[in-house]
Amino acid sequence: MNEKTEELRDLFTDVTDGEETVTESQEDTRGSLERDERSDEERLRSVVQQMRERYAFETPLSDDELITVARGFYDERSDADLAAELAVDEDVVFDARLSLHLIGEDDADEVDLAAIRDREDDDATLAAEYDVSESQIRRYRRVAKAETQSRTANDRYRDEFDSILADADITERMTTDVREDGLEDATEGMETDVDF
Repeated sequence: MNEKTEELRDLFTDVTDGEETVTESQEDTRGSLERDERSDEERLRSVVQQMRERYAFETPLSDDELITVARGFYDERSDADLAAELAVDEDVVFDARLSLHLIGEDDADEVDLAAIRDREDDDATLAAEYDVSESQIRRYRRVAKAETQSRTANDRYRDEFDSILADADITERMTTDVREDGLEDATEGMETDVDF
């Protein structure tokens, strides 16, 4: 060892309180799409509570009802269907869904959200320009606001919902497919009409 190497070794030893190594052994684990030890329900509740705290959104819906809205969104249920189940107005479900950053493709398919977001014109002016009602413009502005909030948070909450609700569906489909493929592979080429 040359002098510089010794100095670096001594410095390293001082910094690490005399430890010979700073690495830890790695544990062999099997791969999984789901790493979090909490249940899906616990994870969903955590996301909803974090969003309530961060955005302080007002809704008459409880955390359990907001979880129902999130599950319904991923099950492709309509706001009207969820409103009927929760015995609330459809607008309550729409607002709750947007508060959770769950924006559907058809929420604002008639307008350019970026254009509406950046415009300071009143609702009547935009409604006339886009040939829609003022209530639709207010709705589109609400969607644009939710989209901006989601992007500001780097879509973190939407990604978390995806990981809980969309991945659960993928995992279930993949498990079923693996079972079916495994059985198919195991029985391929076997004679099934055997006479003893």
